[in-house]
Amino acid sequence: MATGQKLMRAIRVFEFGGPEVLKLQSNVAIPIPKDHQVLIKVQACGVNPVDTYIRSGTYSRKPLLPYTPGLDVAGIIEAVGESVSAFKKGDRVFTTSTISGGYAEYALAADHTVYTLPEKLDFKQGAAIGIPYFTAYRALLHSARGKAGESVLVHGASGGVGIAACQIARAYGLKVLGTAGTEEGQKIVLQNGAHEVFNHKEANYIDKIKKSVGEKGVDVIIEMLANVNLSNDLNLLSHGGRVIVVGSRGPIEINPRDTMAKESSIIGVALYSSTKEEFQQFAAALQAGMEIGWLRPVIGPQYPLEKVAQAHEDIIHSSGATGKMILLLK
Repeated sequence: MATGQKLMRAIRVFEFGGPEVLKLQSNVAIPIPKDHQVLIKVQACGVNPVDTYIRSGTYSRKPLLPYTPGLDVAGIIEAVGESVSAFKKGDRVFTTSTISGGYAEYALAADHTVYTLPEKLDFKQGAAIGIPYFTAYRALLHSARGKAGESVLVHGASGGVGIAACQIARAYGLKVLGTAGTEEGQKIVLQNGAHEVFNHKEANYIDKIKKSVGEKGVDVIIEMLANVNLSNDLNLLSHGGRVIVVGSRGPIEINPRDTMAKESSIIGVALYSSTKEEFQQFAAALQAGMEIGWLRPVIGPQYPLEKVAQAHEDIIHSSGATGKMILLLK
């Protein structure tokens, strides 16, 4: 290690496995930004289900070991590379990705993945924008091509992506139905754009949704847990309806016939399939939402860096999400 290089605290993963492989180290070198990179002093970092899949080694993309997890951070620009003109030291920003990992006191990011954080949103909210809102926007408006006047069911609407989908759908003129598994979750869904909410732990909730939407069915379903819900989703769709798969934790048996009569589609979404241009387009729409005020992240459980293993445990096993889970680094 170069002498005089400054050190920071960061989570490091030396082998793939359970939450216990997340190691807090206090002697990690602070990276130095080059070319089109910026260094961010991290105030808060989003915890996403995908972080746990990458950590376990079961995800399609495997980082080189050792690595620091974390993609969406919010904080203050500490330094910029020589080719960066859009940002300067002291700017408040959030990211959709990092180069060096976000579970750390400082994170390196490419400047095209960094966006200005308006003063009206705090750093916790900034850390809740990246993956949830960009994924929800891609799912609803890019993949599903949702239009004003259509109906959307957000299945699992009380988590980070779910709340984002409800807020975006409402702002764009769709009729919004949401599901959640707790009373608190249902309340949050209604407060964030849903016209109606259903408890997906009730035995007959599918019938209640059918009754609400009538013969026509639902135009778009944003699905967070396809391995549980996909078969029911296909029966809820309208003619030409689309299920957008945002999350799934295993296989499920479906009857392909359920797609035929309605000519319905099942479309998977991966945020990082977006082109640079698409990211810029999503960012412009979301930036407008921040200015107007409909984009308001709801913060869920918060953890210090020391409790990151618990956060990874809870995001997969807790009973019913309410808001976006974040790590605090201040």
